[in-house]
Order: sequence, then C-alpha cells, then structure tokens
Amino acid sequence: MNYQELKKRFLNRKGAILGKYFKAAVLVPLLELGGKSQVLFEFRASHLPVQPGEISFPGGRVNRGESYRQAAIRETMEELGLEREQIEVFGELDYMISPFNLIIYPFVGWLKNISTLEDIKFSKDEVAEVFTVPLDFLLHQNPEAHSLEIHPHPAKDFPFYLIQNGENYNWRKGQYPVYFYKYNDYIIWGITARILHNFLEIYRK
Repeated sequence: MNYQELKKRFLNRKGAILGKYFKAAVLVPLLELGGKSQVLFEFRASHLPVQPGEISFPGGRVNRGESYRQAAIRETMEELGLEREQIEVFGELDYMISPFNLIIYPFVGWLKNISTLEDIKFSKDEVAEVFTVPLDFLLHQNPEAHSLEIHPHPAKDFPFYLIQNGENYNWRKGQYPVYFYKYNDYIIWGITARILHNFLEIYRK
C-alpha cells in the first residue's frame, strides 16, 4: 500500500466515537401549569426490563436513519401520547458517555397545549405515572452529590503475562458523579439527575 492509497483512505475522514455503544436520545420536557414553568418527569413502568419503576425523562433508542433530535421527539410522542406539533425543541444539552457502553443525547423543549396533567395520555406500556416539579424549585435546590469509583475488573482468562507488571498493573480509575434531587416524596437520581443537573447549570449560566 503506497502513499496515494494511504492518503485516499483517510483524506477528509470524519472521526466518530470509538467502540460499540447503545445510543439513546431524551427530552427534558418543560411546560406551564398553574402559571409556573414546570419540568415533567415519568415513572417508568414496573414491567420494563431496564430501570423499571425509576424516574426518567421521555426517551429511548435512536433508530437507524433518524437524527438524535428526531429520536427524542418520537420517543416523547410515543411515551406521552402527544402530537408532533405539541413539542417544540429548544436545543441540545451536553451529550453523555457513560462507563456502561451508553451514549445519551439530551434535548430540552416545551410541551404545548397542556392545561393539566390529565391532558397527557401517556402510554401505560412504558409509563406508570407522570409528575412535574416547578423549575424555580429545582433552580434553588443544591442536589446531594456523591460519586462512584469506576475501575476495571479483568476476566479470569485475562492474559496478564502480556502486559507490564502483570496482575500488579496500575489500571486507570474514574469517578462517576451521582446526584440526588428531592421533591416531596420523589427522589430523582442517576442518569436522569445528571441530565437535569446539566440543564440547570446551562440555564444558570
């Protein structure tokens, strides 16, 4: 393989994220209820295989051929039983690469023509309940912040004899932030709280 062939392979190539990841998109849904701006959350249905019964934002897998924004809108429509014209996407939040082979692309937007929560005819196949938290309340709350230490656990058949220092190799470790927001009897934590924290920080700035 010569110079020209090598150059042709890489010329104008755009980089991508290295590795295999599950890609998902979510929407941080805002709306007005009782004359106040609110953030809407879901309780995931208890029979779902992933995070059953947990608090989340509407969202899910990005299908082939659709953009991250389109996926966030589609999932919100499906989960909350809304029409496309009821969802106005304002823009992007920071995307999140988790240590669990998951990339999440969050967006923030406004839900239109909703006077009460009863106007939201959510899908009971995916959602057990919806509730809102006043935006002002969240902006004035400092979440409880903790962290998880992430470090490798090599499999039993890992070839330590091929690496320097063998089983005593000094693996890199990482810190994974975990936030907890409390509202009445609700505890918002995990990925949802991390996305919420990012949204609130961007809003404050």
